[in-house]
Amino acid sequence: MISWVQRNFQHHFKIIFGIVLIGTIVSFVVTIGATSSIGYNNRGAIARNYFGHNLGSAADVDQMVRDAAMSAQFQTGYANLTQEQVQNYAYQRTAALHLADEMHLPPPTQAQLTQFIKTLRIFQDKNGQFDANRYNLIRTSFAGQAGSSEESPARVIAEDVRVNQVGNLLSGPGYVFADDIKRALALGFTTWTLETATVDFSTFKPQITPTDADLQKFFTENSFRYDVPPEVSASYVEFPASAYISGVAATDDEVRAYFDANQGQFNPPAPAGAKPSDAKAKVTLKEVRPVIEVEVKIKKAQRLALDAAANFALGLYDNKVTPGPALDAYLASSKLAAKPLAPFTRDTGPAELGGSQEIAEAAFKLDADRYFSEELPTPNGAAILIWRATLPSRKSLLMEVRDKVAADYVDNERRLRFAELGQTLRAKIQAGLKSGLSFDEAVARASAGTVSVSTKHLPPFQMRDRPKDLDESVSGELDRLGKGEVSEMAQASAGGVFVYAADRKAPDLSPANPHYAETRTEIALYSSRITSNSMMGEIVDKELKRSQAALK
Repeated sequence: MISWVQRNFQHHFKIIFGIVLIGTIVSFVVTIGATSSIGYNNRGAIARNYFGHNLGSAADVDQMVRDAAMSAQFQTGYANLTQEQVQNYAYQRTAALHLADEMHLPPPTQAQLTQFIKTLRIFQDKNGQFDANRYNLIRTSFAGQAGSSEESPARVIAEDVRVNQVGNLLSGPGYVFADDIKRALALGFTTWTLETATVDFSTFKPQITPTDADLQKFFTENSFRYDVPPEVSASYVEFPASAYISGVAATDDEVRAYFDANQGQFNPPAPAGAKPSDAKAKVTLKEVRPVIEVEVKIKKAQRLALDAAANFALGLYDNKVTPGPALDAYLASSKLAAKPLAPFTRDTGPAELGGSQEIAEAAFKLDADRYFSEELPTPNGAAILIWRATLPSRKSLLMEVRDKVAADYVDNERRLRFAELGQTLRAKIQAGLKSGLSFDEAVARASAGTVSVSTKHLPPFQMRDRPKDLDESVSGELDRLGKGEVSEMAQASAGGVFVYAADRKAPDLSPANPHYAETRTEIALYSSRITSNSMMGEIVDKELKRSQAALK
């Protein structure tokens, strides 16, 4: 417990929103690693019962997930939970409601509902106070969402009261140390005045010319990066659509249907702000008929090519054609030929066929017993793959990947030198500040003639109400930064960032602070939830395994 608060609050602040918002985190969002995903089971029509809900029913699953997503958003105040988090919460929320029924917990009273609603983050203003206008507005907006009704928000909230009651019954006491409270208060309520300097990595272009020895050393140390994955050696029998185009025609009905289904392609939407008088007359079928006829013919020819490929594969099967001379003879009798493909991996696919992932997947399913594929669409029509061999993964030779090794070496060396530049710039900026320069002046002097650096001044803020555009690389440096100090160069999306603490005002960390008792209660609540989370996780896991076993 001594380090738990510090570790989680410092490294997972995006989830926790600051220490004062801990109590609003969804209590039961944990990962159930051994269970399958919510959704249709593999046997479709067979019911899979989970605490009175059928995981094989789209309607039941949608309702569970929709209610869980609404509940989570009410409690956290935002809708950015991942699909996995919402799914796991749906499992546990359903289980908790089942336990509430077994415990005969009554529906909440009006007083309980009112009190609970006031604790929901989504209905609070920036000061954490319940906002009645916000409540009415948000409740109405939720009621209008797809799959929800006017009663949905009220029903979900009432259910959440019972879910919380189950959590309270399962939770143990929350133990809190004074140091935990002080750390939390300091993290959430310290007032920061920051200035940042962002170094543009794209403008850092040192001259790097690796020698043969440099490349050999880099390749030896990183040879695993250049391992060649398994490859398939194959050939293919092609059925080009062009061979069938002369035998097809486009009927009036087909042309009309294509035009109706693709009018947006011929009549693009008017630009934003365009006046009705500026709108061009819509293209008529007569104007684009020649183009559509060609498109319809190509599609019909492609279907014929696929049919021909399918018939060829069926012939191989029916005639029990074996690879080797028998296959060559069958190809010759069919006036066809197998064209070679360069070996390809599962990720790249055959370059001769457009690098198709579908073709690559089909190729890796072939072997000596099943040496030809089903019909496969290609950029030019259709094809049948003929398997030759599956080549195991192997180590590359430097001469095979020299260009890539050289590029990787240069990129790696550039980043190492960029990190060294960061240390140099930091020392110069600190020296400039000590000499009386402003942060902007110190940065400009330190970076002159080397890289492009932009500075930014942030107004005073606290982490519990930090600016929405505050970069994670900046907030991650604060717990190690004192007033007047410049951080190490942290990694940022544009390159690197320095953080200068122009001012740092610590809050009162004594029990006299009005937030002290509130913070202690919230840490204790979160700590106690660890016990209930563990118990609920076991209950969910057991029920999912039971329901899965019932299908077998």
